[in-house]
Amino acid sequence: MASESPITQVPETNARHLGQGNDADQLIYQQQPGNPSDPTNSSFPNKLKLDLRGTRLDIDRETLVSLPESLLIVMFPNGLILGKMHDDDYEDEDDEGSNDSVALEDQVNYVDFDPKCLDFVLQFYRHAQQVFADEHRGDNNASNFQQGANAMPMINPNQNPLLTKQAIIVLREELEYFALPLANKDEKSTSTASTFMRQLKIDCGKHLLERDQIFTALQRNISKENNVAEQHLIDMLCDSGFSRDDKWGYRAMEPMKTCIVSIALVMLKTTGPENHMATAQKLLLFWRKPARKCWWDGNAVEINEQSVRLWARRTWTLELALV
Repeated sequence: MASESPITQVPETNARHLGQGNDADQLIYQQQPGNPSDPTNSSFPNKLKLDLRGTRLDIDRETLVSLPESLLIVMFPNGLILGKMHDDDYEDEDDEGSNDSVALEDQVNYVDFDPKCLDFVLQFYRHAQQVFADEHRGDNNASNFQQGANAMPMINPNQNPLLTKQAIIVLREELEYFALPLANKDEKSTSTASTFMRQLKIDCGKHLLERDQIFTALQRNISKENNVAEQHLIDMLCDSGFSRDDKWGYRAMEPMKTCIVSIALVMLKTTGPENHMATAQKLLLFWRKPARKCWWDGNAVEINEQSVRLWARRTWTLELALV
């Protein structure tokens, strides 16, 4: 990325298993001493059972590895190790060395991830695949799409992934917030103050949750810092499929944390004005290579008649996915 770019590539240490080719498969490997990981092995299950914070989900391996890599890194920060038991499944008789192990296809894998967020992504994937199939069913549409692809000289049309799959722009935000009450004349005991702060953090989270327009915070930062590169980022995203007044597709508070996670997905524009194809070419740089941008903002707000200085640390992750 150029130095003036408002976003930076995710460090290789975080994405080393996901950077090239079909390396997403490497996130999933079997725990078998002496045997290297081999996702193509016949014993490797085609369907995996996930437990997402108490919600069970069966998912095809192909679907799982096609998810945005920025999500896979969060879902499986240490990789998905097949054959590893969850603590809740451990019993005393396991010490006896029983050979009755759970088959890989029956193993439940516990994932600390919002199940509603994953469901939102999967539903969008299915919708995007259907739209792509409908738009490219006729020869005329396929011809128009090929002409658009030919406007991208840096990519061999015969190897252009946009010809065979739908491109999706994935924008994810992690918002960590910190509530600092301004001068309060009321004296509170330690226990009362603790209860007050706990409730204040919840109320501040609800306040931020309602501010769900995607670009408002970044636009505010642009106005303050006069950052041209950040303005170009918004322009690029809006040329590609977003609208300037778009809201996050899914937005929720993380349990037991002062953190809000949001995600928005849009189908990449690849037909129409010529600038769409030029932008699509730029965004292909983010295919399997998620990039991040982080910034702070702070505002004085009124929460339940209490003046609060509310600081927010926002981390955006931008990525292109193909389905």
